[in-house]
Order: sequence, then structure tokens, then C-alpha cells
Amino acid sequence: MKNLFESLRNLLPRRQEENGYHYGQEAYEDQPFPPSGDDQQQLFTALDIGTAFAKAIIVEVHDDQATVLGVGRHQQSYAHMSDGIVTDISGVIANCNEALIKAEKSAGGVVAPSAVIGIAGELVKGSSITINKQRQQPSKPISPEELEGLINGAQQKLLKSAKDRIAAETGYQNIEVRLTNAAVITVRIDGQTVANPIGFRGRHFTLTLFSAFAPLMQLGALETVAQGLDLTLVTIVAEPYALARCLSTNAATDSGAIFID
Repeated sequence: MKNLFESLRNLLPRRQEENGYHYGQEAYEDQPFPPSGDDQQQLFTALDIGTAFAKAIIVEVHDDQATVLGVGRHQQSYAHMSDGIVTDISGVIANCNEALIKAEKSAGGVVAPSAVIGIAGELVKGSSITINKQRQQPSKPISPEELEGLINGAQQKLLKSAKDRIAAETGYQNIEVRLTNAAVITVRIDGQTVANPIGFRGRHFTLTLFSAFAPLMQLGALETVAQGLDLTLVTIVAEPYALARCLSTNAATDSGAIFID
């Protein structure tokens, strides 16, 4: 039977299209990069557009392993960024271009046109929610549609929470936000943790979901930066989420962990 993340990938809308690329494309699986044959080289540019520095790395991906080929960074002007948010798109493009040139030179002239960009800042909101459902027909197997409905319900509650938090901090209501990443933390049937709930029977269906959201304005700025660098944007990922997923092990996932930046 497929594991839970594979099921979620098929069940949930992976493509939340906005301005030509897919927000949250990475959200439901551990490997966001498109598959390829063993003889095909997969090269990616990763950009971390920070307040102090723009950083770029060139990586080569094989299966779930990545090899860093080159790195580069360039100092940002105080006028170009504020608290992790782009405030001058043309200035950030110029800084990222310098970092990218250094990374490509460090990689021996390798160019990687497909890009993954990290997003951070005070307005990137991530949180978890636990949804409990008491099933009226406990003898009926859980279907993909039932799982999808539970996840969608959790997602809507997290979206409302993110909008409310951003509105409280900015003073503006109804700011457009988009999902960047999501992950199912646990699923339980009658108190028992399961890897994939589809096909199980039981009365109490509990799901814990993590989601990260960011303002559309911030996401759109990053898309414009990628276009200005002639990069094909594969996905935007919330940096705290990416760091936790990268550093966590199976043991840490089972027992929990705290990451401090």
C-alpha cells in the first residue's frame, strides 16, 4: 500500500496555480524535484534571499541526495530588503545575479536554470492543527474522499488562522495569502497511529496537519526575481520548514525535536 505522503500527493490539489507556477508543489512529498532517468543530470539553483546577503548554490540531484557543486553570495543593500521581505525588486535581482555568477563560477561554469527559492520573514506563518472526526459509520472503510475532506477542512482552518494573524500584524484585512508547504504529522484511527488511513475502519478519525502560508505579494516578488534572473521557478519553500525537514531523522520525527535558529 502506498505510504501516506504518496496518497496525499494524489488526493490533494498539488497545483495552486498563480501567475504561472505552482504554489505548494513541494508540500505533500519529500522529493519535490521531477523524476528523471538514471542517465539524466538534474541540476538546480537554490536561492536564499536574505536581508543581509543573497545566497545561491548549484546542486546536482540524484534520487533523494543532492551534491553541492558551487556556492556564492552577495551583500544586500539595506534599501533592498526589510525583515526578510523584498522591498526593491530590481536591486534584489542585481544582488542575486552577482551571487549566482559566483556560484556558477564556483561550480566550474555549470548553469542550472531550474530554481528553488526559500521564503522567510515575519509574515510567513506556519502552524499545526488537529482535526477530530467521529464517524457515523465506523464499520465503513475510510475512503480517499473522506481523507481528502478531512485534510481540506484542516487546511481551511489553518488558512483562516494565517490570514487573521497577518491582518493583526499589518492592520490590513483580507490580505491574499497562499499555501507554500504542508505536511501530515500524524493520523490516528481510534487512538492508533497509522501510516495510511485509507481502508481502515473505526469511529474516531484524528489528523494533525502542518501548513505554512505567505502573502501573495511576497510570493509574487520572488517570482519576478526568478524571471529577472532567467530562471524557471520550480517551487517556493518556507525556509524554517525546509530546514526542519532536512535536519530531522526518522527517529526525530517519531519522538519530536526542537530546532533553534
